[in-house]
Amino acid sequence: LTETRGRFRGPVRFWAQSMSGLPSIVAGLFIFAVFVSTGISRPAGWLASSALVLLMLPTVIRMSEEVLKLVPDDLRAASYAMGASQFATVFRIVLPTVRSGLVTASILGVARVAGETAPLLLTMGGADAINLNPFSGNSSALPFYIWKNFSLGTETAVARAWTGILVLMILVLFFFSITRIVGNRKARS
Repeated sequence: LTETRGRFRGPVRFWAQSMSGLPSIVAGLFIFAVFVSTGISRPAGWLASSALVLLMLPTVIRMSEEVLKLVPDDLRAASYAMGASQFATVFRIVLPTVRSGLVTASILGVARVAGETAPLLLTMGGADAINLNPFSGNSSALPFYIWKNFSLGTETAVARAWTGILVLMILVLFFFSITRIVGNRKARS
C-alpha cells in the first residue's frame, strides 16, 4: 500500500478499513457458512485459524501501513539516487528502518485474536484432547478450554478455567517479551 502504486491499492485499503471493526462471531460465521455448512470441510483447526486470520489481518495491514508512511521520502530518494532498485530500497532501507513498528503491528494482530472464543466454537468443533492434525477432526484451544470449564460451573472446573487464563496470560507475556527483544535489536549494516 505504501511502496507500490497499483490498481489494487485502493480496494485493499478499503477492505482493510472495512474489516478492522469486524466482530469475531461474524468471522467465525463466515468461515462456517463457506466451508462447514456447504460440506466442503468438517470443523477443523485450519478453519479456526482462517477465521482468526480474518480478524488479525486488517489490524496488521493498517498499522504496518501507518508505520511505513513514517519513513521519510528523502531516505527512499537517496537510495534510488545511489542506483538501488525499488526492491533493494524496500528490503535494505525501508524495512530495517521500521522493523520495530512492524513487530508491534504483529503483536497487535496477535493480541486481537489471542482470547477469541466465538470463531473457535463454530469452526474448530471442540475436543477434550489435543489433535495435532489441523486438517482433520475436532481440535482444542486454550480459549475454548477456558470457556468450556467456566460453562461446567463446578469448583474444580472453574479452578481449571482460571489456571487456563493464567497460562494464556503467561504465553502472551512470553511472546510479547520475545518480540520486544527482536524488535529492539539494531539493524545490521
